[in-house]
Amino acid sequence: MNRRISSPIRTNSRTAIANKTNGRADGGADSAALKVIPLGGLHEIGKNTCIFEIDDEIMLLDAGIAFPTDGMHGITVVLPDMTYLRENRHKIKGMIVTHGHEDHIGGIAFHLKQFDIPIIHGPRLAMALLADKLEEAGVSDRTELRTVGPRDKVKVGSQFEVEFIRNTHSMADSFSVAINTRVGTVIHTGDFKVDHTPVDGEYFDFQRLAAYGEAGVLCLISDSTNAELPGFTPSERSVFPNLARVFSEAPGRLFVTTFASSVHRVNMILEIAQQQNRKVAVIGRSMLNVIAHARELGYVKCPDDLFVPIHDISQYPDGRILILSTGSQGEPMAAMTRLAEGSHRQLKIKQGDTVVFSANPIPGNTIAVVNTIDKLMMLGARVIYGRNQGLHVSGHGSQEDHKLMIAMTRPKFFLPVHGEHRMLVQHSKTAQSMGIPADNMVIIDNGDVVELTPESIRVADRVPSGIELVDGSRSGLVSDRAMKERQQLAADGSMTVAVAVYRNGKLAAQPQVQLSGVVDALDPLRMHDLVAGVLRNFLDNRFDRYVRQFDSNPPEIDWTGVQVDLERDLVRLLRREFRGNPRLLLLLQAIDEVGTGVKLEKRAGDRPSDERTAERSADRGADRGADRGDRGGDRKVNKSRPAARPGRKVVPPVVIETINPGSAGAATATATADEATTTPAVGRRRRRSSASGGADADLEVTTTTGAASEAASAESSVGRRRRSAAQVAS
Repeated sequence: MNRRISSPIRTNSRTAIANKTNGRADGGADSAALKVIPLGGLHEIGKNTCIFEIDDEIMLLDAGIAFPTDGMHGITVVLPDMTYLRENRHKIKGMIVTHGHEDHIGGIAFHLKQFDIPIIHGPRLAMALLADKLEEAGVSDRTELRTVGPRDKVKVGSQFEVEFIRNTHSMADSFSVAINTRVGTVIHTGDFKVDHTPVDGEYFDFQRLAAYGEAGVLCLISDSTNAELPGFTPSERSVFPNLARVFSEAPGRLFVTTFASSVHRVNMILEIAQQQNRKVAVIGRSMLNVIAHARELGYVKCPDDLFVPIHDISQYPDGRILILSTGSQGEPMAAMTRLAEGSHRQLKIKQGDTVVFSANPIPGNTIAVVNTIDKLMMLGARVIYGRNQGLHVSGHGSQEDHKLMIAMTRPKFFLPVHGEHRMLVQHSKTAQSMGIPADNMVIIDNGDVVELTPESIRVADRVPSGIELVDGSRSGLVSDRAMKERQQLAADGSMTVAVAVYRNGKLAAQPQVQLSGVVDALDPLRMHDLVAGVLRNFLDNRFDRYVRQFDSNPPEIDWTGVQVDLERDLVRLLRREFRGNPRLLLLLQAIDEVGTGVKLEKRAGDRPSDERTAERSADRGADRGADRGDRGGDRKVNKSRPAARPGRKVVPPVVIETINPGSAGAATATATADEATTTPAVGRRRRRSSASGGADADLEVTTTTGAASEAASAESSVGRRRRSAAQVAS
């Protein structure tokens, strides 16, 4: 029978949440409703995280991570925004885990650093992998892990009873769940496909799903990853003969890469290696961990002598070696990527090697994967990859799998999840073809609050959503500001300006300008002159505005105001002279004394460059001659202080006040006046130019440490002159 496919309810029509009172939609949420709040996994692939909430009780379902995109410089882990859970941590009663893939459990250790989860229920393999993560992160004491088996029921708080229902997926020990509440029963499929010949012999529990369907399912929340693909997803076992054929055709060493968590695939690879009399070496920590736990739990069955340490493979003929590796997605630090780049410490790719990619790129990883393949080929390897090789099948169901799930559960309402927008739309059309009305389903985004009652489904509110980033240090979350700084530096480079100013508004030394990563035809000397012009204009015309004369003597200087005003002028200069948007680092040292100052030199435009070069060489020669004369005339010169050069007065050490606008006080440091003219000290401060207001608010300005200031001025003409003994000591 042909059915008309209607458009499901879209969440971009916010009539249900237009009017809010005390956080409730339409003047007040139904207190008897079940709230479903996905924080990740919608309009994307990865970081699957979902909240179920009734009254003052919250239950979590999975908490995964996603891969970083190309623009996330230095980021290794992408998490969902957990603001809502941090604000409601007192409501959290527990978590259920459907299976052990990283996009479902990878974020738990990070979240436990922010809030406690009293208890986590999940499959044996997933809990074994999770226990390692929690131990490594030092948060194993912040929760309790409990394993479950097929048809086990657990109670989470007083509002949720959950039954685990065996399904089939690319990872062993995977479950769908039936969530029983006073509002009704919700089936969450987890990741699934219908596999009638599972590698581990654990069959999909159709009977239990059908029993729930017969009793009545209020809502089906279903995996949408392959919703665009017609037919059924092939069985994992269908890959076996193709892998066996490719392995047998490899004359030399055989490298195989796949998802470490694809336990069924790994089990088949090990089985084929044993049949073909190859020894297996494993590289990649995640692969080693998964195989160890899977063997311990019985999901991988092979003899101990099948494995050899990586450093022993040279004792065997190349044709008897199989190296199982991580890195099927081109991850920067994975073993296969390091092999392709020639940076692996123990192995090198050589002519005659065969590399097999038994995985397809996840959306967003294609470029990284093909780059890895190219590099392997350039090193002489024969690389076998691609969908037409039959070396990979998906772990997610296609349209016919989805239809079977809907037919068994017969839900009243339908909520597609786990997929990009087009996948959610197509899945909703499949559900309508199975008889579910368009008004009984919604297509939502991360952060939408879906309210379910026995008679309705609607989007009733919205909570904070987005992403949180973790870099390689894993010491904390990377802020939006830090990520914007990294992107700006990568795109446009930076300009560092070092300035030392006496309290009477006179320069203590020539300003130092350094461009890093800036591609521009502007002459560096010309850039110096432009910066000098900005400084000259500010010090001559506006510095007096920041001098505050009180009863105290000498007067106080508002160095924070000086910093902000100077930053604003330099930002304007950057925008005028550069097409890009280089990041500005202004290193301002305030010297707490009155000085005569130095005259700003014009380094470009007045004289030819050869004249300037000759003059600088003459100056250096004169300095060296004076130094030689000093040494020849008096061998007992105190080396702790340099002899004075003609026309320059050597003064005793003075206190240099380093202003920190971010704090109430100011740090102090001791240096000589001679040192102050060559290496300006720098306050430890980070600030945004938004303090200056106006159109300059979107360009961020940072001050950094004294070491950075010294590096910035090390290449200057002043820094190249002979430094005083006090400078060398510092």
